[in-house]
Amino acid sequence: MIKVGLTGGIGTGKSLVSDILNKLGAHVISGDALGHEAYLPGTKGFGQVVGAFGEEIVGDDGFVDRKKLGPIVFSDPANLDLLNSIMHPLIYEMIKDRIKDVSGVPLIVVEAAVLIEANWQDLFDEIWVVTSDQEIVISRLAERNNLSRNDAIARIQSQMSQDDRITHAHVEIDNSGTISDLEKTVKDIWNNKTS
Repeated sequence: MIKVGLTGGIGTGKSLVSDILNKLGAHVISGDALGHEAYLPGTKGFGQVVGAFGEEIVGDDGFVDRKKLGPIVFSDPANLDLLNSIMHPLIYEMIKDRIKDVSGVPLIVVEAAVLIEANWQDLFDEIWVVTSDQEIVISRLAERNNLSRNDAIARIQSQMSQDDRITHAHVEIDNSGTISDLEKTVKDIWNNKTS
């Protein structure tokens, strides 16, 4: 069983690649879903995040309200660093536990946008990076997230650069073409890794 960490910048198509791999028979774990789970009420993450940012981030339903937490952490790099210092180790342990529970599949894939930034590489046999032409990403973000060109560029530039990500890649998956191009690329990689 090959343990794959799948990452890439915003709008490159990580989720699409995950879906294709899932259909081919990989066991896919979403880092984003684990991130949500990591601070559910009653968890260690909930206690630490509320302890760090105050009761005002808790909504009427008793859950951390991401709409209240977002502006606090994204307006101040120190707050974002604090949140990451709480969440990244928790999610790391969750990924480790989930991987241990999986058997009988040729490939286990963990899709995580911040995999490299969070230093989770040691959990995986291989890092696969989804890339895409920047102009294509800008138009995807404008369409999908209803962002202006400048806002889309700002989102892209707030992340690790694609070139830096590629330096960590065992496999680069270019998603600058059509969905059927991407399916063919991913299928070829799958056949190469699982045969």
